[in-house]
Amino acid sequence: MTRPVSGADDGSGLSIRPAKRADLLAVVRIENESFPQPWPYDAFERFLGEPGFLVAVQNGEIAGYVVADVNRNFGRQLGHVKDIAVDPDCRGSGIGTALLRRSLAVLAAHGADSVKLEVRRSNEGAKRLYREFDFEPLRRVPGYYENGEDAIVMVRKLE
Repeated sequence: MTRPVSGADDGSGLSIRPAKRADLLAVVRIENESFPQPWPYDAFERFLGEPGFLVAVQNGEIAGYVVADVNRNFGRQLGHVKDIAVDPDCRGSGIGTALLRRSLAVLAAHGADSVKLEVRRSNEGAKRLYREFDFEPLRRVPGYYENGEDAIVMVRKLE
C-alpha cells in the first residue's frame, strides 16, 4: 500500500469519513502500534459523533485516523488536533496528509480561526508534515510526555 494519495475520494481507493463505533478496535490497534503512550479505547469512544473524529479507509480497511475539536479560548475559536496516526503498513502513501487536510477543513467549517497541536520533539516525520501545512512552532513544553520527552506546540492560522 504505497501508492500516492492526493486526497480523499479521489479514485485512489482512499476515503475519509466520520468514525463509527465499529472502527474503534482498528483505531486502537493503530494507536497502540504508533505511540509509546497510547490512548485507551474509552478515550476514542468519548469522541464518537464529534465531527473531528475521522478515519481513512483504504481498500475497505481502516488505514488511519485523526481526532480534532474546536474550543473557545480567550474569545477565539481554537482548533486542536489531538491525535493522528496512520497504520504502519500504510505510511508514506499520503494518508496522513489527506487526514490532516480534511481535519483542517472540518475545523474551519466549525469556526476555528487557528489550529494547534503537540508533537514529540523527536518526531521529525510528523514535524515535517505539519510544516508542509504551514504549522509553525510556538513553544516547547518540557517533560510533556510520560517518558520525559518535550513536546513542541505548533500552530497554524486558518483563513
